[in-house]
This record gives sequence, structure tokens and C-alpha cells, in this order.
Amino acid sequence: MSNQKKLGFIGLGIMGAPMANHLVNAGYELFINTRSKVPEILAGTKAIQCPSPQAVAEQADVIFIMVPDTPDVENVLFGDKGVASGLSKGKVIVDMSSISPISTREFAKKINALGCDYLDAPVSGGEVGAKNATLSIMVGGDEKVFETIKPILDLMGKNINLVGKNGDGQTAKVANQIIVALNIEAVAEALLFASKAGADPAKVRQALMGGFASSKILEVHGERMVKRTFDPGFRIELHQKDLNLALNCARALGVSLPNTATAQELFNSCAAHGGKAWDHSAMVKALEKLANFEIGQESKT
Repeated sequence: MSNQKKLGFIGLGIMGAPMANHLVNAGYELFINTRSKVPEILAGTKAIQCPSPQAVAEQADVIFIMVPDTPDVENVLFGDKGVASGLSKGKVIVDMSSISPISTREFAKKINALGCDYLDAPVSGGEVGAKNATLSIMVGGDEKVFETIKPILDLMGKNINLVGKNGDGQTAKVANQIIVALNIEAVAEALLFASKAGADPAKVRQALMGGFASSKILEVHGERMVKRTFDPGFRIELHQKDLNLALNCARALGVSLPNTATAQELFNSCAAHGGKAWDHSAMVKALEKLANFEIGQESKT
């Protein structure tokens, strides 16, 4: 740990709170800001609560941001009492939110104009990865800045890669979310098919775990589908946001993403049935509605 670095963390939600806690546990002086009550995991630590993002930026050398969406990041950075108003030259912004690659490049330019550096560093791994410090972190930005910040990122993740310039980290995250959504859809279809055919979905899942169909989604989310445990995790509304980014960027690029669009429609169906806060593995519920059959119920076929 560098004793010269004071850290800031803005956004202490399901993932942000445990991520910030790893920094406190590593001995860093940490300045925090959140829109709601400070989570219990941090309340009893030496983390110093600040009244605004500006106050965090005034105190910290490196400021981490972990909030839900593009407008949230823009507000944290450039809104009233935002980070930008508290910056001095040489500080570093690390945005770990999952937001628009296009907006990210604009944010980076504005921060660079203030004499500060900017990394986009979205994460994958969900609440479990955040708690266990095993997140995959996809980084866009200057290589020298990345190398300086990487020892801190190592406290929160295991698979940490510099993808390219500002915005490229966010592009990688969008690609990640496409793959995750389509894998959830595939696992849901397979387990629904097996269950409707009269097979035990738990035993089918276990059998598939030893073959070419094995995946982290089958392991974790397949189990959730079988056991009907849909507490988030990663909320459907957040995955909807990510797929909106994918589809909007694809439209701008002239790229067709037909299966991504289908996955989004299934998420939309879940949201329409009151499920925007369900874990994204609950996409299976939309398919179950179409089949008029729920995984695990007794098949009459």
C-alpha cells in the first residue's frame, strides 16, 4: 500500500459497499459518499463519511465511483457539489459503474481538461464477486495510469485487464452483458425443456456440469432456477439497462444483435410482471409463462 494515497468511494450499494470495505481493510484512508444510509459493513470502520462527491474529491487522491447508470455518473461528476468541483491537478477518477462507452469518452475528456486522469473500470462478478474480491475488471484508459492504480484494483478483483483507451472498458462490459444474458436464456430454455419432459432439472443440471455445456451461468443461475431463489444478485432492471446500451450502440454501429434483442424482451416481460428487482436468473419466469409450466412442477406429459 502506498501511504501517500487517500482513496474516495462514491456509491455504496450491493456491490459498492463490499468493494469499499476491501480498501478499508487494506489500511487505506477512505472517504465515502452515498445517497442513502451508510451500509452496516462500513458503519463501524474508519471510513470517513463525506457530505458530497465534491468533499470526497477534495480529500482523496483516487476517487472510485460505483453507481447504477450513465446519468448517475454524470451527476456525481458534474452535478451540484460534484466530483469535478473538488478536483485538483494530478488526481485520478476510476469509474467502476457500467455505463455508455460514448458518454464515458466525453466524461474522460472533461476530467482530463481539469488536469486529472480517468479510467473506466466496469466489473463483472456480481455481489458474490464483490464480497470475495474476485471481480473481473475491464479497464479503459492510459496504460501508465492503469499500472499505478492496478495494485488497488487487485484488492477488489482477480481478472484485471487493460482493454484499451477510455470507453473500451465499458465496451468490454457491454459485450460481457450480452454473453451473460444469452447464456441465462440458454440455461433457462434447457432446464425448462428438461423439466417439462419429465426429467429432474436438478439432476439434468448436475449432468450437464460435466460436459461441454458447463458454464458459470449453469452452475450459479441454473441452481437458482431449480431452487427458485431469485433474490438479487444482479437485478433485472440493471441488466435491462446494460442491454439497452448494447442495442443502442449496435444501432449506431449498424450491427444486428437479434438474440440480444430477444433476451431484452424476456427481461421486459419479467419487469411487466413486477420483476424488475428480481435476480436476472429470473428471466426463466418469462419463458415459464410462455410454456405455462414452471421448472420443478410435476409434468403431465
